[in-house]
Amino acid sequence: MKSGIHPDYKKVTVHCACGSSFESGSVKDELRVEICSECHPFFTGRQKFVDAGGRVDKFKKKYGM
Repeated sequence: MKSGIHPDYKKVTVHCACGSSFESGSVKDELRVEICSECHPFFTGRQKFVDAGGRVDKFKKKYGM
């Protein structure tokens, strides 16, 4: 690898929207994510129901289904 062209890789704290935080490595100073392994349904086994905001009804209305 050439010297002087690569960004510094450092430990950062990742903050999730659910409130949990953990350390990881990145070239950025701080990371904020919307979903992590603490709140993702695949890892927790719990299903979150998110309101689609009527997108299915809008699709059916648009295409006459």
